[in-house]
Amino acid sequence: MTQLDKHVGLAHGNGGRFMRELIEDVFARELGNPQLDTRADAVPLPWDSDEGVLVYTTDGFTVQPLEFPGGDIGSLAVHGTTNDLAVAGATPRYLSLNVFIEEGLDIELLRRVIASLGRAARESGVVVACGDTKVLPRGQGGGLYLATTGIGVRPHELELGIERIRYGDRILCSGPIGAHGIAVMLAREQFGLRGDLASDAASVLPLTHAVRSFAGLRFMRDPTRGGLATVMHEIARGTECGIRLSEAAIPVQDPVRAVCEMLGYDPYYLACEGRVVAVAAPDTAERILVEWRALPEGGQAAIIGTVTAGVPRVVLETSIGGERFLEELEDDPLPRIC
Repeated sequence: MTQLDKHVGLAHGNGGRFMRELIEDVFARELGNPQLDTRADAVPLPWDSDEGVLVYTTDGFTVQPLEFPGGDIGSLAVHGTTNDLAVAGATPRYLSLNVFIEEGLDIELLRRVIASLGRAARESGVVVACGDTKVLPRGQGGGLYLATTGIGVRPHELELGIERIRYGDRILCSGPIGAHGIAVMLAREQFGLRGDLASDAASVLPLTHAVRSFAGLRFMRDPTRGGLATVMHEIARGTECGIRLSEAAIPVQDPVRAVCEMLGYDPYYLACEGRVVAVAAPDTAERILVEWRALPEGGQAAIIGTVTAGVPRVVLETSIGGERFLEELEDDPLPRIC
């Protein structure tokens, strides 16, 4: 038995194996709700109307620093929540906002963050309908934590899910991976490194709305904590299929690749906050690629892999002609990035 079996560690929040086991063994078991779907980012509610199916999601945000190139904790909270609704096929409508402020936080910093949150909400077409504020004693918080709940509406006819994935389906990514994780790390000026790389944090609504009506679309997910590799493991476990990815096809920006090579990070496990991973039938995947590349948000979209029969493992075909397994994430290389 390891220390992580007895006490909560940072690795329990990284999106990998320890987080999955914590959710399954503590939350899912103790809440005892047979309708609780721990594999989904947003779930339908038992409510219906002529407009569609009500879908909701909830999330928490603890990024450090609170402001970083390309975003801040305020815009991140809106995008992170509405993106979970978007990849479930829904149009976001409402948000709740819970704010946990550490005593001593600069008011002007708080004002900038909340103003950014408001702009992001308006741009995403959502209303912050309710909220709550708590102040924590100095030393008991990270300056500012945010918790959100999002509600959206999904068309009746739209069905997406891991269970719809089939052998031979193609895997797509809407753009370069890992920029959020590296941008936040550089903003901390860790390891004596600095850079002007911007986070990819953004709304994915234009990407999901452009393709959600395609008949051969099976599944969408935004690769946040745990990155692309963690989404691939979700698919492999949920389908009992294999996953084969092409290293040459996966878009990675040069600054991200350079930092990863210097410090030993793997870009496939780094968080993205404005990307979509989709799985679709082969002919539909080609249509999605055309649609995405026509959008500013998807100009570097790519088909990056295939769902295969056989052992549910994630295999990366390397650029030099070899293969390696992408194992399920356990360590936590970049804590508090979302």
